Amino acid sequence: MSVLGELAVAVVQAPMAGGPSTPELAAAVSEAGGLGFVAAGYKSVESVRTDVETTRALTARPFGVNVFVGGGEPAEPELVEAYAARLRAEVGRVGVPLGEPRFDDDAFDEKVELLCEERVAVVSFTFGLPSRDAVDRLHEAGSEVWITVTSPAEARTAARVGADALVVQGVEAGGHRGVFTDDDQAADLTLLVALQLVRAAVDLPLVATGGIATGAAVGAVLVAGAAAAQVGSVYLRSPEAGTSAAQRAATATAAPTKLTRAFTGRLARGIVNRLLTEHGEAAPRAYPEVHHLTAPLRAHGRSTGDADLINLWAGQAHELAPDLPAAEITRQLGDEARAAVAAVHARLAPGA
Repeated sequence: MSVLGELAVAVVQAPMAGGPSTPELAAAVSEAGGLGFVAAGYKSVESVRTDVETTRALTARPFGVNVFVGGGEPAEPELVEAYAARLRAEVGRVGVPLGEPRFDDDAFDEKVELLCEERVAVVSFTFGLPSRDAVDRLHEAGSEVWITVTSPAEARTAARVGADALVVQGVEAGGHRGVFTDDDQAADLTLLVALQLVRAAVDLPLVATGGIATGAAVGAVLVAGAAAAQVGSVYLRSPEAGTSAAQRAATATAAPTKLTRAFTGRLARGIVNRLLTEHGEAAPRAYPEVHHLTAPLRAHGRSTGDADLINLWAGQAHELAPDLPAAEITRQLGDEARAAVAAVHARLAPGA
């Protein structure tokens, strides 16, 4: 039986790179009957190894690890330098130098090698397709391979490389868009539309993600054909999450979100703040160069509580995130989903 079929609660904790995802969060969700995830993005191979080992020490239940797929071409240096020149106003304001922009693949091959050794239950990929060789090696190690998609076309190519399940991401989702190629051409499908189209295109288990913050929303995507719901923002205020104090506070507000390249050079949805507003329109498509460029500013914002410098990644329903332990959130989502589906079933029953 697949990992999805064994879940007591049809909830997957979204991997949230850059701090919020922790071994404690992943373990708490898995212990509550869902599937926790460790985020490998932006971390060294040894840090990922430590996170996997720590998670294993906290739970004997299955959990997953998410990896960013490197690739593409470096951005034109003059575009990155022009954006750096613009950001130097922030340097003068806070007294923190910009980072050195560089193009890299986030140690993709090394992380796949590590995960072949570690044999975790699920390895998921975002930003593109792993090679068929990588998929085969992970299968040989006993891991399921999930691939994040945003359109039927991406779903078909993911199925061809041997994916066991697809994470279908709607445009409502917080954090980076999971598109495979040029995000200028990214699909803008909402989750429910994407889920219907992908379900018609491929015969694979689907995990729905984007703007899901309540048990009723979990129930809705299950009725629409998903095997589970992947939720991220709903866990941002849990004590197990490594969320900065400034982001915890922003998440609890009704502040709007917007897609932006301001912080990383790749489209991502975050809560609107000053840096996003003042620089977002000028930010080039240059990932991960802009990510490395702005990293010191964002670190300074997290350490000082300056929310205007932080990439406040969050989905459109972020204000519904509760200040509760992760296990309680997971069980509550499951209970509410079952109640919602039962209520709909009763309404649709003959003679109701």
